[in-house]
Amino acid sequence: MNFLGIELEVKNLPELDPGFIPLHKFNEAFLKTAKKPVGIAVERSCGEMASVETFIHGTPELRAADRYYINRLVKSILWMKGGFRIYVRGDEDIYKYLSEAYSAGGEQDFDYDYMSNVFEHPFEVIYTDSLPESKDSPKAVGGHMKGCRIGFDAGGSDRKVSAVIDGEAVFSEEVVWFPKITADPDYHYEGIVSALRSAAAHMPRVDAVGVSSAGVYINNRTMNASLFLAVPKELYDEKVKDIYIRAIHDCFGDVPFCVVNDGDVTALAGAMSLEDTNVLGIAMGTSEAGGYVDEEGRITGWLNELAFMPVDASPDAMRDEWSRDIGCGVKYFSQDGVIKLAPAAGIELDSSISPAEKLKVVQGLMEKDDERAAAVYRSIGTYLAHSLALYRAQYGCRNLLLLGRVMSGKGGDILLDTCRSVLADEYPEVYSAVRIALPDEKFRRVGQSAVAASMPEA
Repeated sequence: MNFLGIELEVKNLPELDPGFIPLHKFNEAFLKTAKKPVGIAVERSCGEMASVETFIHGTPELRAADRYYINRLVKSILWMKGGFRIYVRGDEDIYKYLSEAYSAGGEQDFDYDYMSNVFEHPFEVIYTDSLPESKDSPKAVGGHMKGCRIGFDAGGSDRKVSAVIDGEAVFSEEVVWFPKITADPDYHYEGIVSALRSAAAHMPRVDAVGVSSAGVYINNRTMNASLFLAVPKELYDEKVKDIYIRAIHDCFGDVPFCVVNDGDVTALAGAMSLEDTNVLGIAMGTSEAGGYVDEEGRITGWLNELAFMPVDASPDAMRDEWSRDIGCGVKYFSQDGVIKLAPAAGIELDSSISPAEKLKVVQGLMEKDDERAAAVYRSIGTYLAHSLALYRAQYGCRNLLLLGRVMSGKGGDILLDTCRSVLADEYPEVYSAVRIALPDEKFRRVGQSAVAASMPEA
């Protein structure tokens, strides 16, 4: 297989998507012949930095390959860790290319605009002779059981809250709500306050509050979240960015609290269940959600938006409607991945039904042992094996926790079996180094809201 002048060998391809080019394989083959040193660093808030020393070819013949490799590297760092400033050292052509790509109207204008808004800072690309060193500020959260605590889990279709006394849930409540289609931020605020007060009524006092919520949170502020998708920008800035801070303060005053991305909370619950650290959690549902707990059992504050991190180098890869980029995880490890592959398997899906209903159709066929549906799950399992090698290179994870609707039922079993088989054949070093786990009863007993309650130190 040849892509942009780089020869790579892939032994296992998805049977329903033979044009798939594993990005990890491309990266490995590219770096075998690249000799010119180049440095890339991405700066996020508070001086935190992701710094990478790598190589390109630096020749006219492989300029397209050089640019592509660096483009995907930068995009991966941005959606893994976040950032608003790119530093480039060692090659002025790469600097000029990234400056044009990450600009208004440029090739990566979505990333440029998104990161500018999230970090509240103009996006910049800077050429430097001295590359900044990597710096992270991980936080030890979770495992705090003493006292009277509230854990709140904000989902897109329901909200859950738990009152926890000395590690035991004395009250839990689940309420249906409609945050994604509601433009009035007071609706969201009142729902959050109602949940907090409902839990507080079952305890003598409130010592700490932990919040698990989909979205990007920096210093407990809601920088971007699909829960508030319908809220106009002017109201978002005024009433949403500090919504959890205001709600907790208005209810309980200055109690300790923290607001954490729900993917990280899931990874934290997985670490508690597995009784281990260094856990990457992947939830395959409406999208591909991610969370990470490091070797010390800490959350990192990174974005971990696996949905927008590239995994496929094929120029014919499916385009994501929102980010407008191709080859990113959302089209491989979510219900979109199942829907994408179904026609290739000979499964016709009614275009008038929702994506969730389309997934159920394929799952229903799988429960009847339909070979067409099995081919869909085998193909996703092959995607996952190649992408797990990529995630391992990026995160260094020792444990992988797989969740979500796509992993349920017989299809999930086939997906996992295929993934393990391809790993053993193509990436034996990853196969032996990474434990792949599914949620067990212990994990299910540790609810998301109860885990959230354990996060703040009081």
